[in-house]
Amino acid sequence: MNYLKPYLLLLALGLFSCTRDNLQSTLAEERELNIVNVTHHDGRPFSTETAGDAVTPRSFAAGPGGGVMMQAFYWDPPAGGAWWDTINSKLESWSNAGIESVWLPPVSKGQSGASSMGYDPTDYFDLGDYNQNGTVETRFGSKTELLSLISQAHAQNMKVYADIVLNHNSGGQLENNQYTGTQTWTDFTQVASGKFLRTQHDFHANWVHSNDEGYFGGFPDLCHEVPFVQDWLWKRSDGVGKYYKNVVGFDGWRFDYVKGFAPWVVSEWNSNVGGWSVGELWDANVDYLNWWANEANSSVFDFACYYKMNDAFDGNNLSVLYDDMMWKRNPFKAVTFVANHDTDEIWNKMLAYAYILTHEGYPTIFYRDYEEWLNKERLNNLIWIHNNKATGTTSILYADNDEYVARRNGYNGPGLVVYLNNSNSWQQRWVPTNWYNTQIKDFTGHSSWYPTTQGGGWVEIQCPPKSYTIWSPNI
Repeated sequence: MNYLKPYLLLLALGLFSCTRDNLQSTLAEERELNIVNVTHHDGRPFSTETAGDAVTPRSFAAGPGGGVMMQAFYWDPPAGGAWWDTINSKLESWSNAGIESVWLPPVSKGQSGASSMGYDPTDYFDLGDYNQNGTVETRFGSKTELLSLISQAHAQNMKVYADIVLNHNSGGQLENNQYTGTQTWTDFTQVASGKFLRTQHDFHANWVHSNDEGYFGGFPDLCHEVPFVQDWLWKRSDGVGKYYKNVVGFDGWRFDYVKGFAPWVVSEWNSNVGGWSVGELWDANVDYLNWWANEANSSVFDFACYYKMNDAFDGNNLSVLYDDMMWKRNPFKAVTFVANHDTDEIWNKMLAYAYILTHEGYPTIFYRDYEEWLNKERLNNLIWIHNNKATGTTSILYADNDEYVARRNGYNGPGLVVYLNNSNSWQQRWVPTNWYNTQIKDFTGHSSWYPTTQGGGWVEIQCPPKSYTIWSPNI
């Protein structure tokens, strides 16, 4: 029986009646037991408050585990200009649940007008207050409603992140293009705001070079090497970035399709505009993710973690959670997620949320999972655990096809032990903790046990089938 294995190991090591009275012996024992310490830092929690490279005290939601972000949209939410009001009505309850920030879809007018999701930007300064592309309001509402949402979020001690599309534009007029010898849709001199009047010279191919890192969907591809483009995007005091931050009130950025341009663009934006940021680098290669995050001076979505969770929970192989992920490599620049508006492949979502909300990184909740598809009470419980218990570095204690046990080692608090069980039956296992002669409990309520750890920190815990338990001292 698996719960006897730690006893046999302890007997073999001559440790059964000993206590762990120094760090060196503890580390030696954990090496013998194949415990993998996957992160190595001082254990402090994640923070989106930055000043240069230094992390400053948090000014928004408190809690030792750091924050939780809500992706406050999905693909094709109801049109008709009511979405900003819908999100506004939920902010107080989200804040009370422990959600620290909301990520909004692109807020500017797109080529497809009232039906646009915003990823086809025409006029960065039309936030639903100009009559163009067949509508005044955007799909999501008016500028006034957007400003009200942001104001309410700040009143609820929450941050608001804007989805920024810098790679491409859409909705320009035809013009004769001297660089291609054809007509191209690159004349944006008639946008209603009268700002950032782009032409063929500001898109690829142009006088700078023929292309950059990538095109998207055949849309006109902005050239960020052009001084005029840089000025209007991030340098001017009345440019896009500083207008969104200093006038509209955004606190940070989600950069769309960052494979389409070099990371220095995001770095320049961040240096000139400020605010926290995350890039959508849709790639599972951890080396690539980490390189981009460091070059861009930005967080990045942890697609490596996303695909490993899919393999683990839907592929019935939790041992792949030993594999490398961005949150292990660079936890303070990793944003973890279970689903988003573009991809929703994981079926066993509650195990996945239990994973990201007990592990390092900045976890994201998907709107439809929270409001429509999953058990909100259970998600709120995991958010509370994340904000109050999920602190410190991470050690993987055990993993096989069906079971996974990991320990957060604590930072100004006790940390936790999370037990994931993907099998069809109850499981129980002896595990080493950092708590000695201490009563612990499962803070999810899935187990009714209240075990007490031994003098050496060992304790037996359990987990129901297709579920999870999360253990910490009963205080």
